[in-house]
Amino acid sequence: MHHLHFNLAALLVAALIQFVLGALWYSLFFVKPWMALMGHTKGEKPKGLAAAMASSVISALLLPFMLAHMVYGIGAPSAGAGAFVGLLCWLGFVVVPFFAETIYEQRPYKLFAINTGYWLCTMLISGALLAAWR
Repeated sequence: MHHLHFNLAALLVAALIQFVLGALWYSLFFVKPWMALMGHTKGEKPKGLAAAMASSVISALLLPFMLAHMVYGIGAPSAGAGAFVGLLCWLGFVVVPFFAETIYEQRPYKLFAINTGYWLCTMLISGALLAAWR
């Protein structure tokens, strides 16, 4: 495999978008159903918040980096092609394990939809951004 040259600015912007989208997704767009499905109540002080936030920052940096390998390695020539690579990665690497986990843990399908929906949006946006902004 040839050496891939990454646009650091694009990776950082994709990471920032992922982090902000996650904050909006779980604290504004889907806060009520997500909290209910997770068994949380409004005003409840979350346990392990620092570790959760740290893991969010790390994943926000790693996911665009790994997705860039796919987008650049495939040679996606446009934002649309980059979004398509994001869609394929989402289907194979997010939906498949989340679906099996949902079945094994007998979690509600609505929770599956909320969680995988977030990753779908993140991967579509990041794939498009990474392909368009080389």
